[in-house]
Amino acid sequence: MSFGPAFGLQIVDALSGDPSLKGYHLLPSVRGDLLVKLGRFGEACAEFERAASMTRNARERELLLNRAAACRNNDE
Repeated sequence: MSFGPAFGLQIVDALSGDPSLKGYHLLPSVRGDLLVKLGRFGEACAEFERAASMTRNARERELLLNRAAACRNNDE
């Protein structure tokens, strides 16, 4: 974060091609968080929803879906 969310997003995007992280739900979650910081709420919403669909933990899914809903409210 010392170089800002746009730089962080570049790093996360580079990691997304790593096959070992393909099913890792926190990668789209981090991407969503960075997109929120950039004001790109529609994209962030999609990332939080994707992350929610990837986790088996009900509490994490609820949290991620709440973040997605908050993004939809900001995008209107």
